[in-house]
Amino acid sequence: MNVVLLSTYELGRQPFGLASPAAWLRRAGASVTCLDLSRQAMDEEAIRAADLVAFYLPMHTATRLAPAIVERLRRLNPRAHLCFYGLYAPMNEAYLRGLGALTILGGEFEQSLVSLYQRLSRGEAPPRQPEPLISLGRLAFIPPDRTGLPPLASYARLQWGDGVSRTVGYTEASRGCKHRCRHCPIVPVYDGVFRIVPREVVLEDIRQQVAAGAEHITFGDPDFFNGIGHALPLVEAFHREFPRLTYDVTIKIEHLLQHSRHLTTLRATGCLFVTSAAESVDDRFLALLDKNHTRDDFIEVVRRCREAGLVLQPTFVPFTPWTTLEGYLDLLSLLAELELVEHVAPIQLAIRLLIPAGSKLLELTEVQELVGPFNPELLTYRWENPDTRVDDLQRDVQAAVAHGEARGASRREIFTHLWRLAQQAAGVEPEPRFESTPLVARAAIPYLNEPWYC
Repeated sequence: MNVVLLSTYELGRQPFGLASPAAWLRRAGASVTCLDLSRQAMDEEAIRAADLVAFYLPMHTATRLAPAIVERLRRLNPRAHLCFYGLYAPMNEAYLRGLGALTILGGEFEQSLVSLYQRLSRGEAPPRQPEPLISLGRLAFIPPDRTGLPPLASYARLQWGDGVSRTVGYTEASRGCKHRCRHCPIVPVYDGVFRIVPREVVLEDIRQQVAAGAEHITFGDPDFFNGIGHALPLVEAFHREFPRLTYDVTIKIEHLLQHSRHLTTLRATGCLFVTSAAESVDDRFLALLDKNHTRDDFIEVVRRCREAGLVLQPTFVPFTPWTTLEGYLDLLSLLAELELVEHVAPIQLAIRLLIPAGSKLLELTEVQELVGPFNPELLTYRWENPDTRVDDLQRDVQAAVAHGEARGASRREIFTHLWRLAQQAAGVEPEPRFESTPLVARAAIPYLNEPWYC
C-alpha cells in the first residue's frame, strides 16, 4: 500500500514530522514517499499512486497552505484517503473535515498513523475514525527515517561570524510541555503532558544527519529544560561524540532563570544560542498569558546569558488587543538599551497575536468580550485594537520588515525604521536614543537564515 506524507512548511527545517512517521510506517510494511513542498515540487506520479495521503500540520502557516494543495491533490487522485496530523490538526478539526479529511490525528501521532495504514490495508473504512483525535500515550520511539527528503543543504543555514555558513540538522528530544501558557498552540493538545524521547534515539537521529552533512543541530523541543535531567546528559553525550558540532535550543525565560547555573554547561557543550518566547515586556500582558515571568525576569535572563557567553534570541508577540503605542515604543527602547537589536529577527517586531480555535485565551472573559467571529480563511478569531493607530502601525511595521528584508537591509537599519514609524504613530518628537548606543556587531550573533515565526 502506498502512503504519501506531505509537509507544506516547517520553518526551513527538514521535516521531523515526516521522517518520524515514515520510519514507523516503513517498519509496518508501507511504501512511503515523503514530500516537503517548501523545498520540492509535487510528485504527481506518487500522488496518483497513493492510497493514503497524510498532511503534517505543525503550525498555523502550514495549515493555511494546505487547502490549495488539497484541491490539486483531489484532481490528481480523488480516491486517496485524506489524513491530517500534527499539532494544528485537532485544533482545526471542523475546518479540515470540510476539506475532505477522513482522519485527523493529534498528539503522539505515529502509532495512530500505523493503525490507520493497517486498517486501510485490510479494507476497513468505518464511517468514523477509530483512532483517537488526540493520543497522549507513551510511545516506544524509534529513530526517524529521512530517506527521500531533500538534502539538509537545501534548508535554512546557520550564519555566524565573517562568512561562516553551516548546514543545519533538526531533531526533537521531547514533546509536549509541562506548562499551560494561554496563547500557546501546544496547550490545547497536550494540556501539560510532557514526553521524553530516549537519548539513544535522539543521538542516532543526529548521527544520520551528521553523515548527511549536518554541522549544527537545532533541538526543536517546545522547552529543552522541561526535563533538565534528560537534557543535560543528552548534550553532554552529544558533545563527547560530536565535539565540533554546535547546536541551539528553545527554553522558557522562567527556566533560564530557574536553571541559570546550567547555562555554562550549555555553552561548554556547543550551544551557540537560545531561543526564548519572551512574548512581551508588559507585566500585565505576561500575566494574562500566564507566562510565569516578568519584565524584570527577562532583563535578568539577558544578563545571565551574557555572563555565560550564550546568545539569547527572544521572540515576541508585540501587537495584541492590549498593545499601546507607548508600550510598543517601550519594547523597542528596552531592546536597544539591552543591546538586543541584533538578536531579534525583525519579523518578531511585527507579529500580531493569533487566537486560533481551542486557544486557552478564549477562557478569559475579557478575551471573549473583545473577539469577533472565527475567520475560517485565516484560522483565527478576529480582534481589533481599541486604538486604531496601533493596528495601522502593525500593518506599517509588517510592510517595512518585508521591504527591508527584501532589499537586504540589516537588522539595525530595519529597527531604526520601525522606531521612527512608532514615534510618528505616537505623535512624539523624533528621538534617536538607541542610534548612538554601541551595539554588538551582527557578525558576532549566530542565527538561522530563515526567521522563526508561527
